[in-house]
Amino acid sequence: MDASHQLPQLAATAGQALVVLSETYAGAMRHDLVALAATGADVLLIGGASEMNGVVRVPANAALRQALGGTRTSLNVRMATSWLEHCTPGHLITPAAQARWKTWADQAARPERYSRRPMTNEAVIDFIEKSKDSHPGYSRTRLLRLLRDQGMACEQKRFADLYTATIGPR
Repeated sequence: MDASHQLPQLAATAGQALVVLSETYAGAMRHDLVALAATGADVLLIGGASEMNGVVRVPANAALRQALGGTRTSLNVRMATSWLEHCTPGHLITPAAQARWKTWADQAARPERYSRRPMTNEAVIDFIEKSKDSHPGYSRTRLLRLLRDQGMACEQKRFADLYTATIGPR
């Protein structure tokens, strides 16, 4: 039996399930999530792609990144951790927990707006070369942070590709 067919069985045994998924994975697992909810278990989905019958969904909320810390990539996991701090011990989903979460999220939300300047590939490569000379121990991620802190814009994957083309794989 593969793992996806074990989900409903596990949820039925536990009576509740916390599922943390990106939009892409939630879309791919939609049938499994519906089957999970059909067991009668309390199912809470953090992130995901859309609403589903029987599943309580807390959509990803980038405005909570500042309150929860970290990157957007791991935001759903940190949202799940925060949800657990707001829920009633032993009960994953209650009206009181949902109200506490909503109140907290409404107060904590800080939409992020960046006014960074776009850069050409050549300008990014020049930045990478100069920064590696002046900061030889900096990782690719730290260099991207340095670039963004200077008010410049570059998407993470594009920066990674240009870094690898300039410095080589590390």
